[in-house]
Amino acid sequence: MRLSIAAVTASDLGELLPMLRAYCDFYQVDPSDDRLLALATALIDDPDEGVQLIARGDDAPLGFATIYWTWQTLYAARVGVLNDLYVNAAARGSGTGRKLIERGLELCRERGAEKLVWETAPDNATAQRLYDGIGAAKSTWLSYELDA
Repeated sequence: MRLSIAAVTASDLGELLPMLRAYCDFYQVDPSDDRLLALATALIDDPDEGVQLIARGDDAPLGFATIYWTWQTLYAARVGVLNDLYVNAAARGSGTGRKLIERGLELCRERGAEKLVWETAPDNATAQRLYDGIGAAKSTWLSYELDA
């Protein structure tokens, strides 16, 4: 299978939306399609804020990743935050997730970001196998959140 990774454009939104929905379903959240499309469009319109990548194999969409650009005080450096990584169930184990992460690292280097950082659910063993397999270091930090 030929695998390609590209930044999402407006013409990709029809293929991206079902994967965004499946990703949200996995994490049992339900933002509206309008809000998901608004997020994707905002990143297309302002790539300084972040980027979504779409993976395709033989012209079929296989997965996506979302990277946001920010600073990390503890590193005193720019970082890319891999906020989302999703691969269609049929394509898991094909190297798609690994290629999306590799492209994210390349984009970090191009932008002068020193690290690519991310988190996953504690029970997402499939994702953790991928992350452990590429040599990513586990963080000692716990995540917290508040509604605004």
